[in-house]
Amino acid sequence: MDDEARYTDWDRRDDIKAELKADLINLLAGHGHPPVDRDEVYKEIFEQAENFKKYQSRVGG
Repeated sequence: MDDEARYTDWDRRDDIKAELKADLINLLAGHGHPPVDRDEVYKEIFEQAENFKKYQSRVGG
């Protein structure tokens, strides 16, 4: 997932978001979580990641 998030505009590119979503599905499945079929869950995860990205840029990370 870090590979896709290295792009500064990952949060605006649907192709990268689709790849991140597939990575999340595989990651969750690898840890025994059942598949999530609601896009709202992924939307919340992306919002959290976007907020993290904004916060990191303010603290110099």
